Amino acid sequence: MTNEREPKAAKSPREHAPVNRVSATEALRSAAEQLTELLGRRPESVSALKPTDEGWEARVEVVEVERIPETTSVMASYQVLLDPAGQLLAYERGNRYTRAQADRADRDR
Repeated sequence: MTNEREPKAAKSPREHAPVNRVSATEALRSAAEQLTELLGRRPESVSALKPTDEGWEARVEVVEVERIPETTSVMASYQVLLDPAGQLLAYERGNRYTRAQADRADRDR
């Protein structure tokens, strides 16, 4: 018999219904679709995706300013955080660069 005056042990968020982690393909699709909704621009590509303890982390490349010729268009790299179910938690614009720049690795770090 329990004493009704004793506080019940609170369940931690992880003790509630388990959330299944979406596949990498689903996370890629989800990141691109949700970022499109927020920015009003369709991403060109997802250049990185990795699982984390909190869900997924992706880097998404987006055309910010279209120019002619296309090689002079301004691109931006967005860092996107998703929960395990693939829902967007946060995003942040990182570096901007022209499409013609072949290797941005040194600036992304």
